[in-house]
Amino acid sequence: MAERKKRRYLHEVDLMRVIFIGGVLLNHTTTAFESRLEDTSTSQLLLEATHLALHFTRMGFMFMTGLVLVLNYYHRDHHWLKFWKKRYLGAGVPYIGWNAIIMLVATLAAGPLVWPAYWSHLGDALLKGNEYYMYYIVVTFQLYLLFPLIVKLFKRFANQHALILGISFVLQLLLVVGIKYWLPHVDTTNWWYLFKDYGVNVLVYQFYFIAGGLVAVHYDAVVAWVNQHHRLLGWGTLGLSIGTVALYFGDKNILHLSAAATFSVHQPFIFIYDVVIILFVFWLGLQYVTARQGRLPEWIDRLIQAFSKVSFGIYLTQSLPIFLLYGILGRVNAPAWVVLAALPLGYLLVAGGALGISWFCYKVPPFGILIGRPNWHPFSKGAHAHVKSHLKINPTAKASINSENH
Repeated sequence: MAERKKRRYLHEVDLMRVIFIGGVLLNHTTTAFESRLEDTSTSQLLLEATHLALHFTRMGFMFMTGLVLVLNYYHRDHHWLKFWKKRYLGAGVPYIGWNAIIMLVATLAAGPLVWPAYWSHLGDALLKGNEYYMYYIVVTFQLYLLFPLIVKLFKRFANQHALILGISFVLQLLLVVGIKYWLPHVDTTNWWYLFKDYGVNVLVYQFYFIAGGLVAVHYDAVVAWVNQHHRLLGWGTLGLSIGTVALYFGDKNILHLSAAATFSVHQPFIFIYDVVIILFVFWLGLQYVTARQGRLPEWIDRLIQAFSKVSFGIYLTQSLPIFLLYGILGRVNAPAWVVLAALPLGYLLVAGGALGISWFCYKVPPFGILIGRPNWHPFSKGAHAHVKSHLKINPTAKASINSENH
């Protein structure tokens, strides 16, 4: 009988979660500051020109979702009805809850609450995922439905995974080319909203889910490749991030695209940038694993673990501190450069606020259900334990990872 390998926990995934959720918060914080600055100011131009460099975070989470799902379910016996029940309840309850809570706060802040209008607005938001950055949840709902087919595809063509990834890459490239250069000239008025509002369509992110899943299946080989090519990935990330500034001016001044198209994540250049930077972030995660075994200060490690544990909650609750930030900025009467200099404080407000709300839910029953971490038993010693699922990465190595929605 073969010797059983020791199971390991993938701490590199924890840092990846933190980087991606931190980037999401920075993206939305800079948007709030940019909206406060005058159109003619250098400060606003600086935020606009560098904004595209932050757009890798959405695709990073799509990659992480594919990675986590395949890590947790690829080598299990497949009981898909149980899988769907767990996943749709785990993400669906927080999705409904925070849409309702945040919309209630926003409605009360704007004026009198009219219940029929509120329920109508809420129903539309739940259907389309077009409020409070909730599109990611709607995309994952679609992914959960298709996930058994993805697993079947990977297993049916177990010796052709490179070909699957290559086809997926080409399809993704053609897709973003079509979105940028063809779709703006098409009348989509009568299209189904999942195609008209393509940002919530799972097919638009298919490469990232496929790539994340295949990384999970071939984890050790990918780790070796990333470690071998990390310098290339690092310099590539730097060069392509600078290139996003050139892309901004090209889209705006040469192609004369709209503001929405200029800042769109669905562009060929951004696609290449996303692939490179996601792999580089993966390498940073591997360095975090090494640092934990050396001289990494304990308080930094605890902070990373805290953010990772409630990253899904941070994503869900971010709109509340962002609303507060918009309110504060609306009352600020200062030169543009002073407003820009206050951006780090604004970011701390958003990040700290979202972390605080999520940590409260994580620690105080029964609110854990609102962030996908049920804590129904306040007197149980293990009520708030970090849930781990052990699974195989390949026939000779095993890993475990917390089965969050990210």
